[in-house]
Parts: sequence; C-alpha cells; structure tokens
Amino acid sequence: MLTSIQSTVGRGSLAVCLALALTAPGGTAERSSAYQFSADIVSRDASGAVVGAAARLHVANRRVRIEMSGAQADFFLIDGDTGSAFFVRQAQQVFMDARQSTLLTQIFVPVDPIDPCPNWQAAARNAGVPNAGGDWHCARIDAKVIDGRGTLEYHVVSPDQTATQRWIDRDLQFPVKLRSEDGTSIALEHIRVEAQPAILFAVPPLYGKFEPQALIERIKHSDVWAEPPH
Repeated sequence: MLTSIQSTVGRGSLAVCLALALTAPGGTAERSSAYQFSADIVSRDASGAVVGAAARLHVANRRVRIEMSGAQADFFLIDGDTGSAFFVRQAQQVFMDARQSTLLTQIFVPVDPIDPCPNWQAAARNAGVPNAGGDWHCARIDAKVIDGRGTLEYHVVSPDQTATQRWIDRDLQFPVKLRSEDGTSIALEHIRVEAQPAILFAVPPLYGKFEPQALIERIKHSDVWAEPPH
C-alpha cells in the first residue's frame, strides 16, 4: 500500500504543521535546550552486533521526527501532546497515519519518567494495536548511567504479555533503550543535545493526506471494481 499511493490525493488538502510556536516569543522555543536533541536509533542482536542500518531521530519539545535509512527521505512525525503519528512520503508529497508501519513510533515517544506506561499505552492505541487499551505494567527497577547519562530502568509488560526492559533518560524525559527477552535491543546512540530546526517537525504545507478508505471508495466506483462473490 505504501508504494502505490502516487497521485491519489490532491496537494494542499489537510496540510498539517507539527511545529507550532517553536520559535514564537514566549512559546516552546524558550524551554530548556535539554528537551531538544538528536540521536541514532541502533538495533543490535543478542550478541551486541549491529543489525541493519541506523535510523535518525530528532526531538524538540515533545515532537519527534524519525528518518528511516534507505527510505528515499521518508520520515515519521510524532506529536507527544496530541498523540498523532504520521508517515510522510516526500516523493509522492503525501502523508498518512503511521498506524503499525513501524514499532519505533510506539517506543520512542515523550514519556513521564515517573509514570511512563500511559504514554506507551497511548502510542500503541493510536497505532491501532489490538488490546492496546488493556492493562500495562511498568515496574521501576533501578537508576543507571548509560553512556554518561542518568536513566531510570523499567520492566514493562504490555496487554499481550510481551515483557521488555526499557530505560528512560531522566533529563530528556525520553526512552533511550529497549531490550527484549531474547536479548535483542533498540537504543539511542550518539545523543547530541542541541537546538533542532523547527522545519524538521512540520509536514510541508502543500502535502496532502492519503486516506486508504477514500482510495477504496474511488476504486469501487471505477470500471476495475468487482463485487466479491456471495
């Protein structure tokens, strides 16, 4: 579906900007730069060896941009205040709800370091994960230093009983590592705390939103649609 959306929406419809007030006087740009940073998202196997190419992450004041390696400049945008998550395709100049297209938008979201489970639950629910609204359990284990940064470690159990260890940076108020029961991990590496350009967190104004259901309805009224047999 993601590779077949060219020319399905009109440009300029439903344009979304996720960078409101980042530079306005008295707005979020005046917050501490500790909440603005970039990092690499690195996956490792149980032996610690790097798996695949790293993704790129940018964060500014509860807004997140994740750039996927080798994806022709496609990227994800997350707004921690509204709970929205979009997948942006630059070649087609469209964006769409991210849903379950990547686990990264369910892991690397702004959280409350003292009570992170509601934030992860909301991200999973927004992605349409089955039973995401069920009970989540986040048990704090310890405070640790990872790569020179203070973190809080949690044992997290989601409604489907998947258990993971997760670490949250106390200053950034953001997850920095997840380790699964099989020893594989996804972590932020090479964290650089610095101001991020507001333009990184905005869908370009001429991009249109792709709605899969609208495409299905359009096909239904075309000559290629055939009703399924009864």
